[in-house]
Amino acid sequence: MNWETTAVILIGYQKDYFAHDGILRGVIEEADRNNHILQNTLRLLEQLKDTNATIIQTPIIFTKDYGELVNPVGILKAIKEVQAFQEGASGADIIPELEVYGDRIITVAGKRGLNAFSNTQLDQVLRSNKIESVLLAGAVTSICIDSTGRAAHEKDYQVSILSDCTASRTIMEQDFYCEHIFPLYANVLSSSSLFS
Repeated sequence: MNWETTAVILIGYQKDYFAHDGILRGVIEEADRNNHILQNTLRLLEQLKDTNATIIQTPIIFTKDYGELVNPVGILKAIKEVQAFQEGASGADIIPELEVYGDRIITVAGKRGLNAFSNTQLDQVLRSNKIESVLLAGAVTSICIDSTGRAAHEKDYQVSILSDCTASRTIMEQDFYCEHIFPLYANVLSSSSLFS
């Protein structure tokens, strides 16, 4: 792996998903309980902190009135109904486990939907850092990870999904995406394989 041209993109590592009392904790709890997504991600970050890899987080944050969500459906409708990822609310905060890395993790703001490239400067940040390959980690596998992965592929990045650092709604869904969907446009890897 050429870390100088590789970026790890962290999606959704926010309290509403990963805190024990997070509003949307139940969405990923089953898969996280068995796959230890957060522990795997933190182990990966420890291994990467002294490399040349670019590490980026793309938090999703909505305005207080969710005005940007016009006629939302699916998970975006649920987010609005339970008032998750709301600007100024603690649930929108990055989990403290990532905060310890400080400036080592670049924050790309503006994500208000499923795809981390939409309404953000993510593509510009990647290109300014001469990134060719992206590794995706976070939540939710079938939604934000898939949307961002497809967009990255269409922008000519080499895409890899970290199967043990992504959280789905169920184990079955996680397995289905990693075995049947992601291989259509990306490599599927475990984080441990990056350093073996």
